[in-house]
Amino acid sequence: MELNFRLGDIDQAAQAFLPYIGQHRVIAIHGEMGAGKTTFIHALCAAMGVQDTVSSPTFSIINQYQNAEGSTIYHLDLYRIRDEAEAIQAGVEDALFSGNICLVEWPEKAAGIFPDNSLTVRLYTTGTDSRKLEINL
Repeated sequence: MELNFRLGDIDQAAQAFLPYIGQHRVIAIHGEMGAGKTTFIHALCAAMGVQDTVSSPTFSIINQYQNAEGSTIYHLDLYRIRDEAEAIQAGVEDALFSGNICLVEWPEKAAGIFPDNSLTVRLYTTGTDSRKLEINL
């Protein structure tokens, strides 16, 4: 499944993506540097009712938010992680298996610790203000 959108329509793209999450708790978001992973996650969090300030967890590795219903949503950025052992030490595995929704940037850095039922998506730059989200169901 693919979603094509302009950056100005990212909020609508996030809303359109929500049904694909379904019962998945872990969403692994792949994409090159600058593709807009953090921007998409920001829009996705807003679509899920997060009122907290959503920011990149590049240095903290894991940010935790609450949605309007009080559910926890984790935003993980594994860019600075060297390997799976470091990810485990940083608490990534605990978040991934917490049962809460986890939105993960750079999941390839610790692919071996992800649950089997993770939803994999790839975000591509298709123009200066356009993107394609490929959803692997």
